[in-house]
Amino acid sequence: MNLEKSEVIWMNGEFIPWDKAQVHVLTHALHYATSVFEGMRAYATPRGAAIVRLADHVRRLEHSCRLLYMPLEYSGVELGEAIRATVKKNHFKSCYIRPLVFRGYSALGVDPSRCPVEVVIATFAHGAHFGDEAREQGIDCCFSSWRRVAPDTLPVMAKASGNYTNSALAILEAKRHGYHDAILLDVDGYAAESHGANMFVVHGETLYTPPLGHSVLSGITRRCVLALANDTKLTVVEQRLAREMVVTADEVFLTGTAAEITPVRSLEQRPVGSGGRGPITKELQAQYLGIVRGELEDRHGWLTLV
Repeated sequence: MNLEKSEVIWMNGEFIPWDKAQVHVLTHALHYATSVFEGMRAYATPRGAAIVRLADHVRRLEHSCRLLYMPLEYSGVELGEAIRATVKKNHFKSCYIRPLVFRGYSALGVDPSRCPVEVVIATFAHGAHFGDEAREQGIDCCFSSWRRVAPDTLPVMAKASGNYTNSALAILEAKRHGYHDAILLDVDGYAAESHGANMFVVHGETLYTPPLGHSVLSGITRRCVLALANDTKLTVVEQRLAREMVVTADEVFLTGTAAEITPVRSLEQRPVGSGGRGPITKELQAQYLGIVRGELEDRHGWLTLV
């Protein structure tokens, strides 16, 4: 995800020029990963820029802060308005949005309690995460040798920066071996998610995805897919996925704010199904992108106009 400068970043209640939005090198979060964040998108629609599931993202950010004992000075409503204002101030029709809450500069040591809680909101241009062609052709994945963190080690359902050391190691390993992404197994050997996205597999007319509480993030796009599957009367089963269920699936796809709905065409050089985007993936993808782009009715109320 390459960064193109925007005009301003919202930082602790005020707009700061992009290049002046800086922190001290002894900021606690730099040393001890005491930070949480969100990944959000605004899409260009016929009615203007619209943010996808703004309230749900803000709520998850609040939950992440609670899990890391970081008291927020701002209410959810205030954060939502600040996010909308940042998109508007930067004149975006579509963009990626990164709210970040972190322990700032004061004292150094693992105990973060004496360090202030700071909040920033950045926006920047971002297209298809794996490239436009991946939406149709799919991506190549492997199984990572790194396991997803166990539920009693770190708060996996928090979108906490520290959790992403695990993700960084997995994607670096995957790319070293020529893959686009990696599927991580949980501590018991069940398939959990990719380095930065939830996972669904299709067997026949049934859609499977790992349940919450088993080393997966409560993805916002995951929730969208579950709603769309219900709309189309697909059978959905939330259960732990044996590795064999992924390898023998008719279709596999990843979901996330950045990834959107991305088909997996191969796993460790073996084709998934026909080796391309399957029909169920294609239909869910069309429905999702149609709604967030304002081309289809926003029947679930996902969009907030900027």
